Amino acid sequence: MLHRVSRCCFCTAVARPWLFVGLGNPGEKFKGTRHNVGFDMIDAFAESQGVLMNTVHCKAIFGEGFVGEAPFLLAKPQTYMNLSGESTGPLAAYYKLPLNRVIVVHDDMDLPCGVLRLQHKGGHGRHNGLKSVIYHFRGNREFARLRIGIGRPPGQMDPKAFLLQKFNATFRERIDTAIPEGVGALKCLLSKGLKDCATHFNQEQKYKHLRSEHA
Repeated sequence: MLHRVSRCCFCTAVARPWLFVGLGNPGEKFKGTRHNVGFDMIDAFAESQGVLMNTVHCKAIFGEGFVGEAPFLLAKPQTYMNLSGESTGPLAAYYKLPLNRVIVVHDDMDLPCGVLRLQHKGGHGRHNGLKSVIYHFRGNREFARLRIGIGRPPGQMDPKAFLLQKFNATFRERIDTAIPEGVGALKCLLSKGLKDCATHFNQEQKYKHLRSEHA
C-alpha cells in the first residue's frame, strides 16, 4: 500500500539530506529493462537499509532513512522517463536542497555494460530523462550522477528498442554485480562526501572497464 508524505522527517536534522533519484519507467512491462536500471539501484539501496518504498511524493515512489547519522531521500519518478524532471525538480524544491545534494542514477549507453561512474555534474548525453531533469532545474546541470553502463545497441538496432529490452543472461549478470557496487558507492558518498568517494570509486571502475574489454 502506498502512502503520501505529510511532513519532512529531517526538518530538525543538522545534516542536510542527499536526494537519490533513480530514473526509469513505471509498470511491470518495463521492469528489468535496460532503461530501468536506475530504479533497480534505488530499490537495492532501499533494501540494504531496510527502507520501505511505499510512499507517493511529488509524483515519485519515495522513501527516507539514515546511514549512520547521514540522512537520505530516495525517489523513483512515476512520470515515465521523458518527464522525470516533473518529479525531480519539485522534490529538490520541497526539501530546499541545493543541486549539490542531488544525485541522479541512470542508464548510460556510453559505458560498457556493468561499468559505473560517479560524476559531480555533466550534460544530458542525449538521455531524455536527464534532459527533463535539467529543464526542470532551469537549465542547471550542477547535480551529481551515478551512471550505470548498459553498453551500445548491436548492429543497426534502434536505440529506443534496445533501451526497452531486458538484458540477456550474460549482461544481466554484469548488472547484478554492478548494483551492489553502486549501493556501496552511495553509502560511501553519505559518509565521506562525493569528491573522496568518486575518486576512489571511479579508479576501481576504470580497471573493471579494462577487464571487461578483455572478457
